[in-house]
Amino acid sequence: MPHMVIRDPEFRGSIIPKGTVVFPVLYSALFDPCYFATPNTFNPDHFLDASGVLKKNDAFIPFSVGKRSCLGEGITRAELFLFFTTFLQNFSVSSPMAPEDTDLTPQESGMAKLPPVYQIRFLPR
Repeated sequence: MPHMVIRDPEFRGSIIPKGTVVFPVLYSALFDPCYFATPNTFNPDHFLDASGVLKKNDAFIPFSVGKRSCLGEGITRAELFLFFTTFLQNFSVSSPMAPEDTDLTPQESGMAKLPPVYQIRFLPR
C-alpha cells in the first residue's frame, strides 16, 4: 500500500521531499537474518519457543505497522482462528510422504516466493 511523505525526512543520508509517494517493502523485515535464523526456509522455530508457545517477533509484520496498518488485522486473526479450529475439529490432516522427505523450499517467481506443490490428505473425523 503506497504512502505519501508529509515532511522532508532524512533517510540514510538523503532527503525525501514532502509529497513523495513511498512503498513500504515488508520483505526486508520479514526476511531479515537478524530476526530469523533461516529467513529463506520454512522454520516454525521462528515463531514458537521451545515449549511450542507463540513468541513475539518485532520483525513479523504481515499487516504493516503504524497509523496506516491494516484495519482488518483483528477480524482477520479471528477469522483465521475460527476457520482453522473448525477445520481441524472436523478433519484429520496427513501427508502421504514422510515429513523429512517433504521439500519446503519456496519457488522463486518474479517478485514473490511461492510455496511448493504438496500432497495432503483430509480425512473426516
